[in-house]
Parts: sequence; structure tokens; C-alpha cells
Amino acid sequence: MGKLLPVILMIIGGAVGGGVGFVMKPPPELACDDAMDEADCEEAPSETAAEDMIEDEADKYYLAMKNQFVIPVIREELVRSLVVLSLSLETSPDHSETLFSREPKIRDVLLQVLFDHSHIGGFDGAFTESSRLSQLKVALLEATQSVVGPIVTDVVITDIVRQEI
Repeated sequence: MGKLLPVILMIIGGAVGGGVGFVMKPPPELACDDAMDEADCEEAPSETAAEDMIEDEADKYYLAMKNQFVIPVIREELVRSLVVLSLSLETSPDHSETLFSREPKIRDVLLQVLFDHSHIGGFDGAFTESSRLSQLKVALLEATQSVVGPIVTDVVITDIVRQEI
């Protein structure tokens, strides 16, 4: 129960904060000329594209996986280096408890994808190249969604490092 209390408080706090923000939102500004009737006025764009992005991001919650992922890079049947990754899952706040309860299975499928990526040479050479990381992220997202469904909308690589042995 002690571990669930902070999660429950965070969900309640987010819901209350969202409700207060919705209620306290100012009315849209109208763009009118002096010569126009009030009925002909149009809503003025009150937010920029950046503010819209921030508003969209407010609905997202990032669940950091508890431990890092350590992946061996094997060449000629010897471990030549280790890749250490930290991952976070993008979801909505109301799904965090589901993800916490399914974390062991999620870690299992993510490790399998990471091992497969290592075996095909994904962590060799310029492993942080955009196209390689994009392919890896897509595979990680698909694997995660196979366990928990579409409640996870993205897998975020927060840290990645390769240590040569």
C-alpha cells in the first residue's frame, strides 16, 4: 500500500489540477474591427503552435523503467562491449498502475528486442545514428504494445552508452 499511495496521490492531484484548469480557463478572445458587428467577430487564435504542443504534452505521462537495460554486444562468440540503456514509456496518467503491474513482462519483451537488435549488429559502429535508433524505437514500441496494448504511445530512450571491453 505504501508504494501505491504516491501513485494514487499523483493521479488525484493531476485530475484536480486538470479540472481547476478547465474551469478557470479564460474565454476566447474575439478578433473584431470597430466597424464589425459582434456577431461577425471571429475567434482570434489565442495560442501559438508551441503552446498547443505544450498542451498536448500535458496529457502525457512518462513512466521510467526502474532499472537500466544492459545488453552485450557479441562478436566472434565473445562479448566485445556492453550497451546500457534507460527507457521511459509514454502513456496517460490513468494507465500508470497497469504499467507498474505489468513491468516484469514489459522488461522481458524489451530485453528480447534489444538482444535481437544487438545480434543483427544494431549496436555496432555508429549505433546512435538516427535511422538505427528509429528502427529500434519502433520495435520497442511494438513489443510493449503486444503486452499492454495501445496504452503506451511511445518508448523514449533517455540514456544510451556503449562501453568497450
